[in-house]
Amino acid sequence: MKQNKTSRKTLSGILRYLKPYAPLIVCTVFLAALTVAGQLAVPYFVGKAIDKIVGAGQVDFEGLYRLFLVIAFCIAAAALGQWLMSLCNNRVCYHVLADVRRDAFRKIERLPLKYIDNRAYGEISGVIVSDAEQFSDGLLLGFTQLFTGVSTIAGVLVIMLVMRWEIALVVFCITPLSLFCSKFIASRTYSMFKKQSEVRAEQTAFIDEMIGNLKVVKAYTHEDENEEIFAEKNERMRKCSLRAVFFSSTTNPVTRFVNSVVYAAVAFAGAMFVIGTGGAFSVGNLTTFLSYSNQYTKPFNEISEVVTEFQNALACAARIFALIDEEEEPSDEGMPALGVAEGNISLRDVAFSYRPDAELITGLNVEARAGQRVAIVGPTGCGKTTVINLLMRFYDVNGGSVSVDGKDVRKITRESLRRNYGMVLQETWLKEATVRENLCMGAPDCTEEEMIAAAKAAHAHSFITRLPQGYDTVVGGEGSLSQGQKQLLCIARIMLCRPPMLILDEATSNIDTRTERKVQDAFAKLMSGRTCFIVAHRLSTIKSADTILVMNAGHIVEQGTHEALLAKNGFYANLYRAQFAN
Repeated sequence: MKQNKTSRKTLSGILRYLKPYAPLIVCTVFLAALTVAGQLAVPYFVGKAIDKIVGAGQVDFEGLYRLFLVIAFCIAAAALGQWLMSLCNNRVCYHVLADVRRDAFRKIERLPLKYIDNRAYGEISGVIVSDAEQFSDGLLLGFTQLFTGVSTIAGVLVIMLVMRWEIALVVFCITPLSLFCSKFIASRTYSMFKKQSEVRAEQTAFIDEMIGNLKVVKAYTHEDENEEIFAEKNERMRKCSLRAVFFSSTTNPVTRFVNSVVYAAVAFAGAMFVIGTGGAFSVGNLTTFLSYSNQYTKPFNEISEVVTEFQNALACAARIFALIDEEEEPSDEGMPALGVAEGNISLRDVAFSYRPDAELITGLNVEARAGQRVAIVGPTGCGKTTVINLLMRFYDVNGGSVSVDGKDVRKITRESLRRNYGMVLQETWLKEATVRENLCMGAPDCTEEEMIAAAKAAHAHSFITRLPQGYDTVVGGEGSLSQGQKQLLCIARIMLCRPPMLILDEATSNIDTRTERKVQDAFAKLMSGRTCFIVAHRLSTIKSADTILVMNAGHIVEQGTHEALLAKNGFYANLYRAQFAN
């Protein structure tokens, strides 16, 4: 029952994507009819041509010549129709594929971060790349063969009934056996193809994870263990694929057997009519019927292949539409924009957890006035980065509120909130583009002088000028720049934006000590007059903060300046002494 409901929902999604291309689909149906008409006309005229050859010296050459011209015209019309139909089919299928991928990618950008955080990146990319490709292939095969197949079956039946309804009745009575066999097998292959698609996504995710972290794998000599894990996934993939392909491949032999029975029945019944009608049913007619019986049964083989491929396409489409139909972040359309913030930030009675069964933050209260530097320190897992996620509204609080300039962040647009923040993370990210494009991401209208000044302030200008094309060098790959250089570019990017509020999450973790001191000086100038939240493990970098929040297990356990907290001789003092014990 659930499978039928899923299939109906998937088919509804496919029809939704096909709707804009209805005119092309109508053209495809018309061209399929034209192609089939040309193909079906050929056996009829061949039969007439055979009847023109009565015996030695009794050949109607003039009639044969006219019939051959007609046959040539029919073949040309069928070929032209098939070519144009293929053009229409390709246009529909690849436009639908592009639309599906566009919507899936757009959906990813609008999904809440918890969806991305709870899934392997390779699994999500596998849906957009592999599953979408499989879906398109099944759709293309379906359009190409389904329309012509159905048209051929209908056309042949009509011609047979007109020529000799008794023989047509023989064909019509045996045909349901072929349909029953196809439906029986196809209904059982959907679940197998669905399982195959799921295991393929799991395997893709593992491969993506291993390639992305190959240095760690090699560093810990974990190659053999990974090979074992991959072998297990590969074996499951083999079994799923083998079962799906085996059961689906039985469709063709079964339908071919039924087709052979149809052919033999037509030959026997037709021969009886040739003998018993005294020439009313000629040898040419029998030849035509035998050709039609082949043409009639052939689409059943093709349709059985289409059904098999379409089951695979449906399974892939179900995964794509499941992604596209995922619930997005609550819309903020119609909400007011924040404007340029002064920088007064307040967290009141904030409660938050990533999972309902694992409490993380409760009763968190923080006040940061405009221009203050607020440092957040504490042991790993205490909730420092979570506070940053809540400030940026990557996640919404479960209780309490986060406000900027007295406005609850849930009642303003996300875009206007995030434009007021500049964020430098420990994890650096550069897009595959030139240094110039990466630096100007947040300030596309900046001048060349402003860009270079920001790069100099971040101490990135010197290494940029040493790159092959300077600021026009394409970066973004793993080996293009060191982690420290990437981080300097990220810092320069923020210095160019000059937002009213800053978030620095271990912003100098990948930079050497000498450069860090210079960058800290640049940060000091950048932070002047701006509200700043600084997450740091190296406590020496936050001595100048106006207030330091000491977190532990989701709570603020201490709060004050560096000197005051040391004098208190509590949790912070213990952390500080642990770092500078020597």
